[in-house]
Amino acid sequence: MLYHFSEEPDIHIFEPRVLYTQKDEHAKVWAIDAHHAPHYYFPRECPRICIEAGESTTEEDVDIFFGMSRARRMIAIEAGWYERVKTGCIYRYSLDPAAFQLFDANAGYYIATKSVAPIQVDRMDDLIPSILQEDIELRVTPSLMPMKERVLSSTVNFSMIRLRNAVGR
Repeated sequence: MLYHFSEEPDIHIFEPRVLYTQKDEHAKVWAIDAHHAPHYYFPRECPRICIEAGESTTEEDVDIFFGMSRARRMIAIEAGWYERVKTGCIYRYSLDPAAFQLFDANAGYYIATKSVAPIQVDRMDDLIPSILQEDIELRVTPSLMPMKERVLSSTVNFSMIRLRNAVGR
């Protein structure tokens, strides 16, 4: 199953659209695989950094990022977003994978170039417990910018989402 997450409860059809960062690209419908879905258990505009120890992650980087935890996946958010995540509600739309093709395996992104109707929609109210149930460590920090620099120079797999909304950006 593939997913799309939204704060809107009543999307009946997903139409292809052009992302603001890819104005020269064709319009697409975006979906995420189950493994990466927790990266989207947040209000849409919440900045976050998602990291995971992968096959090529060095022991030194495992120790730096996960040294005091058994977790091998982590999502960091800024303290200013904590209450919105804690009290937030999103909707998980289940999508038929047959309509999509893999776009980026590392990030779990899939795309479709035609309209897609959701199979099911589920309301998600308890976002923090939903994240933690996936064996993902949730970190809350005043700013993501110092972490961003460390992640970019590391060997961990990562995804940086909505950093344009981060403190100090």
